[in-house]
Amino acid sequence: MSRNTGNASGGGLGFGTVLFLIFLVLKLCNVIDWSWWWVTSPLWIIAILYVLILVGVFIYYYLEDTSDERYLKKLRRKNGKK
Repeated sequence: MSRNTGNASGGGLGFGTVLFLIFLVLKLCNVIDWSWWWVTSPLWIIAILYVLILVGVFIYYYLEDTSDERYLKKLRRKNGKK
């Protein structure tokens, strides 16, 4: 019998979280003398990247939708319909 020990959800710690934990341990052990902004930066930089990607996807779909509407208006004008 084989046992499946893998995580079925595909979750786990991401790169930003691991980097944050490393920085946190180094900060608490007084190995680095960084500002807390830099220690937490892997968390908020990843969050900002996700937001930028999301905004980019929304802009793409908005422009795609408006270009379809312009095409339909031009087609209707060509056929003499309003």
